[in-house]
Amino acid sequence: MGKTTSVANLGAAVAADGHDICLIDLDPQSHLTLHLGLDEKTIQSSTYDLLTNKARIASTAVPVAPHLWVVPSVIDLAAAEVELAATVGREQILRDCLAEADLPFELAMIDCPPSLGLLTLNALSAADDVIIPLQPHFLALQGLGKLLETVSLVQRRINPRLRVSGVILCMYESATRLASEVTEDLRAFFAAARGSAVPWSQVRIYETVIRRNVKLAECPSHGKTIFDYEPHSHGAEDYRLLAREFLASLGLSVPSGDESVLQPAGGVIPPPATVDAPVAAPSATDVSPPPQNQP
Repeated sequence: MGKTTSVANLGAAVAADGHDICLIDLDPQSHLTLHLGLDEKTIQSSTYDLLTNKARIASTAVPVAPHLWVVPSVIDLAAAEVELAATVGREQILRDCLAEADLPFELAMIDCPPSLGLLTLNALSAADDVIIPLQPHFLALQGLGKLLETVSLVQRRINPRLRVSGVILCMYESATRLASEVTEDLRAFFAAARGSAVPWSQVRIYETVIRRNVKLAECPSHGKTIFDYEPHSHGAEDYRLLAREFLASLGLSVPSGDESVLQPAGGVIPPPATVDAPVAAPSATDVSPPPQNQP
């Protein structure tokens, strides 16, 4: 779905705009760590140490670019769930690590593993906002419904601050009817939740979409972000624009003189199509997205 790609490149774009950001790799596969050019053999402290030895984030974070740090992951993290099975409050260890001291970052962004377990629960317990990268396909909508159920459960039982703040459409193909139909379904679903008590009642579907671009798939193998690998590609343009929209949504400053590029010709969701009949939307309490319209 573009999860690690979005953390790496959105984080790099935010840093390039002058904001201090720390990326936390909470996936035992260490894809974010590899994407940013770190070798596991040279890593002295990792997210495994945060969870099992309660190491400090300030001493674990590795600078990889101006304003950009990463807390790397190693394969040992896969054993953390078993090792912490008997630990009291094991779902909130990462939250405690982030809260124990003032950190030299404005933002922290956590790359979660692709499954629901102790690591993902630690991320949801520590975070204020959830951003969901989504490929505009029918099956992705079904996965979105399950994820929203999980977020709602964590908000009720562990982290009352938690909310779903945004959806990023990745691998977007504007020429296909499917992409526009899924986008309209998402808009209808989230519009129905406005004003309700669910954690996604104020979600925004980012206008900047990430177009399908082979350069985004190539750059991790070189240990580079898209801005270091191919700064003039569509992938770099899209993540640069997404960073400006993301920062604006948080009320943070964007570089002066660049506001006009927030509405480029490419990489932006087209306006919804005009329809003669009203779109049937689910109720605000229904967490399952509406079924995909068949072409």
